[in-house]
Amino acid sequence: MQLEIRHLLGLEGVSREDITLILDTAESFKKVLERPIPKVPTLRGKTVANLFFEPSTRTRFSFELAEKRVSADTVNFSASTSSVLKGETLKDTARNIEAMKIDFVVMRHSAPGAPHFLARCLNSVIINAGDGAHEHPTQALLDMMTMREQFTSLEGLKVIVVGDIEHSRVARSNIYGLVTMGAHVGVCGPATMIPRQMEDLGVTVYPAIEDALAEADVLNILRIQLERQKQALFPSLREYRNLFGITLERLDRTGRDIMIMHPGPINRGVELDSNVADGDYSVILDQVTNGVAVRMAVLYLLGGERQKLEGDDHAA
Repeated sequence: MQLEIRHLLGLEGVSREDITLILDTAESFKKVLERPIPKVPTLRGKTVANLFFEPSTRTRFSFELAEKRVSADTVNFSASTSSVLKGETLKDTARNIEAMKIDFVVMRHSAPGAPHFLARCLNSVIINAGDGAHEHPTQALLDMMTMREQFTSLEGLKVIVVGDIEHSRVARSNIYGLVTMGAHVGVCGPATMIPRQMEDLGVTVYPAIEDALAEADVLNILRIQLERQKQALFPSLREYRNLFGITLERLDRTGRDIMIMHPGPINRGVELDSNVADGDYSVILDQVTNGVAVRMAVLYLLGGERQKLEGDDHAA
């Protein structure tokens, strides 16, 4: 099977078949990561440019590790040490890098739609590592992989995203992907952080965290993104924790096993208490591991390589 998409710019409009293929392929690559030598020659001879115009720790490190695990060569770009500071445009920066015979561009940018712009300018495969408050498709894919590992299927799964929905690219990609896969998706948070069009996306809005806890199989907790907020959207962090924070006491009162996820970084003691983040409900570290496998799968599938993973060419 082959992907219908040429780039991974977001999950909006991506078919169930493509999402399933990526998740199935990621499971195969996760087995590779468990080997004594967790590396395959799948993309030997290919070059990936990592263009990160925003700070990143987990996503950048995960992509770099995934690229090395599939034997791609990597070039890392940092806006703070580039000609961007001299006034060079995004288009000129990217076209100059591509002229050095780049095959993939992995980009994070503060401007929504920046990866879509590059896809129109370049011949390279473009992978969106987060564009403003728009989408973060590989994060949603690794989230779905983590859910699928525990629940087998995403069909009918009740997943509620809690927190700063308005400013979250993770929320949007999760919503697009999960709805496509047949999950029942909800959001919960302060009314000032819930976009008005949520219900148009097939999403249920839960005004109170107790309502969400009563329904959820999975809670995906988001960080409060103060750096993206242009005005105060709630009175204080203490009040946010009191109304929407996920505490062990709240979880225990449900009498149910609810999977707790978080894309990181965590504001401990605000949206999520430490004894929950580090406790039995949490699969946060599983998400991190699955992130490498998902990004290996995306690179492999978008790289035009169609051989079986178990074949001699890939298992070396």
